[in-house]
Amino acid sequence: KNMDTVMLEPSIYTVKAVLILDNDGERLYAKYYDDTYPSVKEQKAFEKNIFGKTHRTDSEIALLEGLTVVYKSNIDLFFYVVGSSHENELMLMAVLNCLFDSLSQMLRKNVERRALLENMEGLFLAVDEIVDGGVILESDPQQVVHRVALRGEDVPYSEQTVTQVLQSAKEQIKWSLLR
Repeated sequence: KNMDTVMLEPSIYTVKAVLILDNDGERLYAKYYDDTYPSVKEQKAFEKNIFGKTHRTDSEIALLEGLTVVYKSNIDLFFYVVGSSHENELMLMAVLNCLFDSLSQMLRKNVERRALLENMEGLFLAVDEIVDGGVILESDPQQVVHRVALRGEDVPYSEQTVTQVLQSAKEQIKWSLLR
């Protein structure tokens, strides 16, 4: 791409990255939508930097390395949505809140590290519903949870649901034998 086409592209609301770190600043989830930080090494350095700047503060917005970072922490998780410095903070905040509220519903309000690690596929699906290629698609958590549930029917969600399915299959077999 030459610079001319880049300059002329319409500016839609965009996100550069969605990150979730644990309370030691270790990456649990990271999705970068452009090559601001092309290598994992650079990404991890950036994550370390934002964690260092944000994990002890109560504010919700930081300007860092020329980027706007909105964030929220809960128990042992730190959620970050990163945009360019001229991106609308309210839009970034809407993405952050949508992600958090969607996960909160999916994890039955139990938004902490262990529950999240047991439901990573739900997280991947949710982020894909909210942001696609960096473009913000959805900010309504009800819609996200609904779509994840529909897509999740193809994906066994966790061991527990598989067990439940087997259990109900056993019940049905038992009943058909009793008839």
